Amino acid sequence: MATNPAAFDPLPVGTSRLHPLRTDESIYFTSGNHQLAGWLHRPAGRSKPGIGLVICKPFGYESLCGHRSIRAFAHMAAELGMPVLRFDYLGTGDSQDIDPMANQIETWVGDVQAAIVQLRALTGVSRVCLMGIRLGAMLAGLAIAQGAAASELLLVAPVVSGRRYLRELRTTRLVAAAGVESVPESAPTPPTVRLSEEEAPGANEFSGYDMSAATMAALSRLELVGALLPGLGQALIVDRSDFPVAEKLRQQLAAAGTAVEYAQLSGFVEMSLVAPHEAMPPQQMLAAARQWLSRLAGGPPEHAVPQPSIVPLITAYGRATLRVDPAPGVLTPSERAVNVGTKTPLFGILTEPRPREMRRRGVILLNVGADYHIGPSRMYVSLARRWARHGYHVLRMDLAGIGDSPALPGCEDNVVYAPAAVDHVAAAVEFMRCRYRIQDLTLAGVCAGAYHGLRAAAAGVNIERLLMVNPQTFFWKEGSRIRGLTSAEVVRNPRLYLRHLASFDAWQRLCCGEVNLWRIFQTLVRRPYMSLQSMTREGRRALGIPFAEDLGRDLKTIAARGVRVVFAFSPEEVGLTLLRLQAGSVLKKLGNKCRIHQLPSGDHTFSQHEPRRILEEALSEELFARLDSMDAPAGRPA
Repeated sequence: MATNPAAFDPLPVGTSRLHPLRTDESIYFTSGNHQLAGWLHRPAGRSKPGIGLVICKPFGYESLCGHRSIRAFAHMAAELGMPVLRFDYLGTGDSQDIDPMANQIETWVGDVQAAIVQLRALTGVSRVCLMGIRLGAMLAGLAIAQGAAASELLLVAPVVSGRRYLRELRTTRLVAAAGVESVPESAPTPPTVRLSEEEAPGANEFSGYDMSAATMAALSRLELVGALLPGLGQALIVDRSDFPVAEKLRQQLAAAGTAVEYAQLSGFVEMSLVAPHEAMPPQQMLAAARQWLSRLAGGPPEHAVPQPSIVPLITAYGRATLRVDPAPGVLTPSERAVNVGTKTPLFGILTEPRPREMRRRGVILLNVGADYHIGPSRMYVSLARRWARHGYHVLRMDLAGIGDSPALPGCEDNVVYAPAAVDHVAAAVEFMRCRYRIQDLTLAGVCAGAYHGLRAAAAGVNIERLLMVNPQTFFWKEGSRIRGLTSAEVVRNPRLYLRHLASFDAWQRLCCGEVNLWRIFQTLVRRPYMSLQSMTREGRRALGIPFAEDLGRDLKTIAARGVRVVFAFSPEEVGLTLLRLQAGSVLKKLGNKCRIHQLPSGDHTFSQHEPRRILEEALSEELFARLDSMDAPAGRPA
């Protein structure tokens, strides 16, 4: 159905008015000679607030997993009556990319100072409190040490020693995967991935996030304890209860005359060291921060004015843009925040090609699990900007309740396989067709994003191409849990059990009662049953007997509409086995209408640099291939 955007009363782009005590707005602002992306959370009912809050995010994987909690801190402070600015440093999130050889610490401290200036300019606050989480705490302290105009400081699970933090970076992902609730200094250190010397000499990659040689050299010398923090009136340090490190910093601040409060609280692991779909806001830390900030703000606002929810189908796109390639005087791709309208406006970032691009081609990138719209290791940002340079409009959208999109009324947030996702994908397709007149449109996604793309295509959403990376399920029953016994686990775990037969540690855990024998039994019983189901499906297909959850039928229907279907799998991915079991002989019958790439390396989310590069090449080759040459090898970029 065609829709006229001008017929609707639009929200300011990126804005949510679903909460009566605040409005949230996506913004871009300048730091030095580059642009940063951020969110401004304004309290309702206060025209001249006295104090504002700037939130300095963690680094890398901790920032991705902690995104939900960072938003919770921002919303809490705004509802107390404080305007809040949270933002992405250069080279992170939605901000411009950074020179791979730059000293990130030096650059990011400058970004913190720019954020303070921006918050003052936008809201007129007379005082600013800096809030830093993990590495963001060290950056906030360094900014104050270098003269940033902030009079209060709130540190959450702070990094106080750069050298110790570098050691922790090498273990964080390992510890999170193992479910351990602390990061002991004696923990084993897995090998760090080194990037190519041509791209960034001496740089390293930690859980998919790059750190330059200059940054590591700077971090190895940095200690927050001992740094002079002039003009600091009040401070709150919320230390980790499992691994406290900031007692000396508390003593130093108190000796310098700062009114400092200190607490060791739980919640950091659940906030930042688990996968995003399992991450939970740290309630004890939030409560301590709320109590302290409430005193700074003079209590909650007395005259908050409820604002009605404005829910247009499609809103006008934003005027403010971020230049992807900041070369002066050159027409380059740009990005802007957009609202994609459903009953609840959904947030997205639209990367546009050069202004003179005449071809109307587009891509919609769908959330990887509960990762917000930058994707794992910022992969979606890289893909969007790469494809925009080749003339594509690329939308990175958050489904309802994920990332920066609010949950539907009455629904929980952070739900990965929400039933309404197909409707939201359809709304995004309509948005791209209507607003940008896209004629060649692709849905793409990793894991859950691949699932949602497939379900939308099977439901008849109008697209030309479907790029799916490492899907782990093709059918999801409402009410199921990701931690439940999934088809992917039934395929994968029997192999693991065989490998563990020769493991002394596995037998020791079994004897100590640490192994769920019932789950193992269920898995081993269901595996042959799944193979039997596959043979039964083949028989029913041969006899023309329809049945529910027929992946082969879905793929045939999608391909019959002229949609190019592409799968890409990293080594030993269970999704490939599931695809063959559930689609069966249909895969051969489809031929090149359903293309399958088995990539030579990479984990489930391609968190390392080289496998990610190979994946991007494969997806780009398929994206640039002409639709009228489905039976020929994939083409090259135009």
